[in-house]
Amino acid sequence: MRLIPSRLSYLFAFQSLIDQSKVTDRVSRRLIRTYQLYSRTSGKHVQVLANKKINAMAEDGDAHAKLIVETDTFGSRVRIKGAETGFYICMSRRGKLIGKRNGQGKDCIFTEIVLENNYTALQNVKYEGWYMAFTRKGRPRKGSKTRQHQREVHFMKRLPKGHQIAEHRPFDFINYPFNRRTKRTRNSGER
Repeated sequence: MRLIPSRLSYLFAFQSLIDQSKVTDRVSRRLIRTYQLYSRTSGKHVQVLANKKINAMAEDGDAHAKLIVETDTFGSRVRIKGAETGFYICMSRRGKLIGKRNGQGKDCIFTEIVLENNYTALQNVKYEGWYMAFTRKGRPRKGSKTRQHQREVHFMKRLPKGHQIAEHRPFDFINYPFNRRTKRTRNSGER
């Protein structure tokens, strides 16, 4: 198959997009969101404790279950920090979930993957194929023993108790001066 030059430029542009999404973006503004992560297996929320331990045993509205999620790039790479403790959720080289004060390393960055069943899986960037996961009792599972299709890696994002979605203003129409064409189409539609 012979490639057309326009297709080549498209492929190079797409490759640069992939390369850029793998690097931390220090120029763009970070998007910071606050929510809880509901674990599908334990039925509780992920929490970051003061002793740097992470588990999924928190009730809805617990102070330690409130998480601050910061975007790392324009892709779906995020850093997750406990709002109460200030520790980032990271993964050790053995696959254990740990809390760190400084979340700048690749071991503290996760890729959000939205699954077909509308759950979210969080894959570690440094250790590809290793996911954040919890058992039925809420204990963290080793990342090396996890796969995307397992229930243990499925999470649902929920707003913390007491937080409400910002009230949306009604859509305002902008009144532009009419020209002949808009008058014609508008009059013909009203009949």
